[in-house]
Amino acid sequence: MNIAVLSGKGGTGKTFVSCNLASAIEKSAYIDCDVEEPNGHLFFKPTDVCSQKVCVKIPQILADRCNHCRKCVDFCHFNALAFIKEEPMLFRGVCHSCGGCKIVCPNQAVVEKDYSIGEIRTGKHRSIIVKTGIMNIGEESGVPIIRELIKNLPCKNNIIDCPPGSACTVMESIKEADYCVIVAEPSIFGVHNFQMVYKLVKILKKPFGIVINKVNDLNNPMQELCEKLQLPVLEQIPFACEIAAQNAAGNLVYETNQKAKEIFERLYAKISEVVK
Repeated sequence: MNIAVLSGKGGTGKTFVSCNLASAIEKSAYIDCDVEEPNGHLFFKPTDVCSQKVCVKIPQILADRCNHCRKCVDFCHFNALAFIKEEPMLFRGVCHSCGGCKIVCPNQAVVEKDYSIGEIRTGKHRSIIVKTGIMNIGEESGVPIIRELIKNLPCKNNIIDCPPGSACTVMESIKEADYCVIVAEPSIFGVHNFQMVYKLVKILKKPFGIVINKVNDLNNPMQELCEKLQLPVLEQIPFACEIAAQNAAGNLVYETNQKAKEIFERLYAKISEVVK
């Protein structure tokens, strides 16, 4: 079972839920697809870590073969190639590594070379496999790293920690998901950000449930919205000092707090019941 955990914005508690949900599952894998700012490893502190580079193919034009026919430039819909004063120029940031320029070149003047955009680190925490995608600083897109992360999911039960928001990186992260958990805050702002992700999972026809995090005794607009639209609320996690303190210290609350342990075991049981 592949469970993707999403949120409309950062700071909602997506990684908090992802890490502790993975801890509640025997022999699971935690997949951190938030490649711009991954932080799940700070809680798991994995051992025996190995690293694998992630590369994309970037075109290189051989000047001695190029006759300036511009077929490669005309083909590229992303405007990644140009001729300036009869010199070919690549704008690597908008190149999508499709390989089309190489195919259309009549003189085989375009070759491809590997260009590293980041890495994947794999380690273990007890019986949990921890895979972390890390994008190099300054790169434009982490999609190739996410594709590599979810290409060969390592376990029967995989928790996919998605990037925040609803951009293409999120869509890539949930492609293999059997179920989506949307983490939301109990506020007007939380409702606004939830709605973006809610629309996304509906468009992609993914089954989903909602976890409302940081619940207190004040008004809960998120719960009111769920009741109005009859949306499934899996859990409401209280805004408790003891849980917040353990999380802020970089600890897995599943391992340090009995109340939190019961919450995440219950959460997994509810998801399993829906997906089976």
